[in-house]
Amino acid sequence: MSTVIPFHKPFTDSQEYQAIQQVLSGGILRGDGPVSKRVQLLMRTITGAHHAFFTTSCTHALEIAVQTLGIGPGDEVIMPSYTFVSTANAVLMHGARPVFCDVVTDTLNMDFSHAARLVTNRTKAIIPVHYAGMAVDIPAMMKFKNTYGVHIIEDAAQGADAYFKGRHLGTFGDFGCLSFHDTKNITCGEGGALLTDDPELARRAEIIREKGTNRSAFLRGEVDKYTWIDRGSSYIQSDLLAAVLEVQWEKRTTIKELRAGAWNQYHHIFEPFERSGKLKRPVVPEGAETNYHTYFITVGTAEERDMLLEAYKQAGIQASFHYIPLHNSPFGSKLHSGIPPYLPVTEQMSDRIIRLPLYPSIASEHPDFCDRVYAITASVLH
Repeated sequence: MSTVIPFHKPFTDSQEYQAIQQVLSGGILRGDGPVSKRVQLLMRTITGAHHAFFTTSCTHALEIAVQTLGIGPGDEVIMPSYTFVSTANAVLMHGARPVFCDVVTDTLNMDFSHAARLVTNRTKAIIPVHYAGMAVDIPAMMKFKNTYGVHIIEDAAQGADAYFKGRHLGTFGDFGCLSFHDTKNITCGEGGALLTDDPELARRAEIIREKGTNRSAFLRGEVDKYTWIDRGSSYIQSDLLAAVLEVQWEKRTTIKELRAGAWNQYHHIFEPFERSGKLKRPVVPEGAETNYHTYFITVGTAEERDMLLEAYKQAGIQASFHYIPLHNSPFGSKLHSGIPPYLPVTEQMSDRIIRLPLYPSIASEHPDFCDRVYAITASVLH
């Protein structure tokens, strides 16, 4: 078999290793040490957010956001069904109810027209997801907020270094949540960030993140002692991983350029297949600057999807499908009170999507990656 092309590969080198060594030599390994403070400042500078908190995961950033906004029993939060389980779990963890809405076909992002039909007097917030580093319809999102007076928590797990009209994803709503998981463009293995411009929300989120105490204010000299003042948990990430993240953020331009090169090669080879009606390529919304997190295609049927995936696998190309819609999952189906939601676009796209291998070093390590993908695609979709 020819050389296997993995689906993903982190972009690391000796710089991350050296950064970890420096933290070990410095003797401060805990969270919110000097490196964490630097990386939080760096994130504020890059994203433009007034407040940025380094967290143990994007999942935990979502949980902090939900708690900070006072969302709880009796409340409803609208979100796409086509998302990772953390989006819904953050709501369920605080006793509220996730309400699943459909997505649009070109970006697989939230369909705000459908979300509007789901609003009730119990709707407290929406959680739009910027799928594949593509901005949701930001004007529609802000109109939704102004019309219904709900909170917005942006799930920008896949949105680090992605923008809409020059503004970083995750900075439009009350909160934005980023992921630095191993599979993300900018990574520290496991980690996340919580962004906000609101000083009062930031104050409350800081307390929740620090186990429900005002310890951070104490360390800044704002109070003479710290104590337990709210519910919270240990959401603070180690300086060891902060060191890795700092290096990764500094590499962001190189990471993005290399990913863009591979993304654009895919976009070029799939153009004739789209022109002949065999598949559809992703669409970058007007005004959006993607981070090239994922390249995906959607084919005509689930059968074609399965045949292509098997053919890619046999050729050593680790392509993949993506989410099982949450409303159809074993646990998510238990949340319906009566008739399950009708989300036709979500179900169709979930059955037809294929994600191709994409990482910064793919072109240098596998110069023929697009030729191989093209040949397999042509053999199956002839």
